[in-house]
Amino acid sequence: MAKELWKREQVKKEDTWAIEDLFETEEEFIKAADRLEQEIPGFSVFTEEYLQKGGESLLAYYRKLEKVMILLDDAYAYAERNKDVDTGNAHYQELSGRMVGILHKLLEKTAPVETFIAKFEEDVMEKMYQEAPELEAYKVSITDTRRLRPHTLTPELEALLASAGEMAEGTEKAFDLLSDADFEHPSVTNEKGELVKVSSGRFVPMLENQDVRVRRDTFKAYYQRFEQYKNTFASLYEGKAKANWFFAKARNYASSLEAAVNVNNVPKEVYFNLIEAVHENMEYLHQYMALRKRLLKVEELHMYDVYLPIVGEMDMEIDYPQAQEEIKAALQVLGEDYVRVLDEGFQNRWIDKYENEGKRSGAYSAGNYSHHPYVLMNFQHNLDSEFTLAHEMGHALHSYYSAKHNNILDSEYKIFVAEVASTCNEALLMDYLLNHTKDKKKRAYLINYFLEQFRTTLYRQTMFAEFEMLTHKIVEEGGSLTAEVLKKLYYDLNVQYYGKDIVIDEEIAIEWARIPHFYYNFYVYQYATSFAASMAISQMILKEGKPAVDRYLKFLSGGCTKSPTELLKDAGVDMTTKEPIQNALQIFGKLIKEMEELME
Repeated sequence: MAKELWKREQVKKEDTWAIEDLFETEEEFIKAADRLEQEIPGFSVFTEEYLQKGGESLLAYYRKLEKVMILLDDAYAYAERNKDVDTGNAHYQELSGRMVGILHKLLEKTAPVETFIAKFEEDVMEKMYQEAPELEAYKVSITDTRRLRPHTLTPELEALLASAGEMAEGTEKAFDLLSDADFEHPSVTNEKGELVKVSSGRFVPMLENQDVRVRRDTFKAYYQRFEQYKNTFASLYEGKAKANWFFAKARNYASSLEAAVNVNNVPKEVYFNLIEAVHENMEYLHQYMALRKRLLKVEELHMYDVYLPIVGEMDMEIDYPQAQEEIKAALQVLGEDYVRVLDEGFQNRWIDKYENEGKRSGAYSAGNYSHHPYVLMNFQHNLDSEFTLAHEMGHALHSYYSAKHNNILDSEYKIFVAEVASTCNEALLMDYLLNHTKDKKKRAYLINYFLEQFRTTLYRQTMFAEFEMLTHKIVEEGGSLTAEVLKKLYYDLNVQYYGKDIVIDEEIAIEWARIPHFYYNFYVYQYATSFAASMAISQMILKEGKPAVDRYLKFLSGGCTKSPTELLKDAGVDMTTKEPIQNALQIFGKLIKEMEELME
């Protein structure tokens, strides 16, 4: 009989996060929410006419904004953290809904002000700084708002685009509903003779099944369902691509890609460099596929074989205290202060550790400016959970250092660098575990895990990024994204990326239809660039020691005070060049050779 999940009230306090650090009682939270409701209408005073009175007027805006954001940060966190550990609780859903509404009210009130600030002439801004020297404290935020000046429209047009944006989100919502609610998932017979419905969550685990018949049937049945709806999925994706191009043109960008990356202050060359560098190092993925084929001892390697572990199952049960201690030991290389903060998080209930009934699935880290980050886990006593814990604590300490060294407006780092600290922790943990085992099978098991990170993050996400780039180019040149156009393009990319030692099954041509990230507007490339940057940083830390650690801590403390690429340069990595990607792929190549030697 399956072990039942605990209800939330049954979970031990020491295994939950310290929500009381935000507000000791719900009554205090309610008072804070009420205060926000009273404060936000006051932003109406900051009209263009009012701001043009001078620097003191603009200073008053930023001081009020900072005050409200700090209070909102706490109240929003309180509502969301409570909801996420008990998603079926209607009361917490209500609190969350109220905070989402308050957030949108703030955005509605401040959006016009941001437009006014962006449109001020340079001489007007300089005069404001002279009139109110205290404005220097907010110069980073002001400069970033004004950076988008060439792409900022009149308040009336900005309001119109905002309304159009809500309408354009319909394609993503339709995709979600079709994929998650209306989509009838197929059923296949598993290795025990049981009929199993292949949901999106079960798809990859079933491709890890040792029975080739189960893998093949799962692969073919799952993609056949997408094939049946290919024209609908193609229409939705084309709608999203056309919407991206509409907004890019409206804001005077030359391409959808340029518009997307510029929001995060990332040069478009970074995107192109990633794709070019991966193309120049495609032989490593081809070698990995050849190794897979050889070690799995199959006449033909198929696309439904790529998730099958090439090392047999191992008994690697890892309890939570063991995972904590190994992570702490692995991250000693980051210095006393980093480990002190890490231990503070472990000891002072930053983390909600285990699964309970109604708790949100997966894992995340959520920063909090005034107190400390909060990490949601659903720890499962295995290697994957140990790496997930290291990953999320990387995010947490990035948030901690950013909040400690910056005002709240400058503490929120850009998405482009968000995965660097998390994957750097994973790389350092992997190095530690590899250096602390003499067992050949365990070492091979760990390397297999690492190799799959390279395949799924650096290569696969780059392939996704190239698909996005090419499909948007078709739209920008007046072409149509029919199902057949999308299928051919996606199939050809798989042939190019995976090489001659694997059969590129025809069903893979429709895989694009199941990827939700294609509706996130040039998002996926950041997984690959962050992974490459973290590989470079972890290698420097292990080789150089303190000088590299000092650079890294400076990066973690930077918030958004510089552009993402400049912050990474502080850490010693120049993502405007191909070098970090090439170096990361060389590590992949070395791991392939070691796996060959271990499995001989």
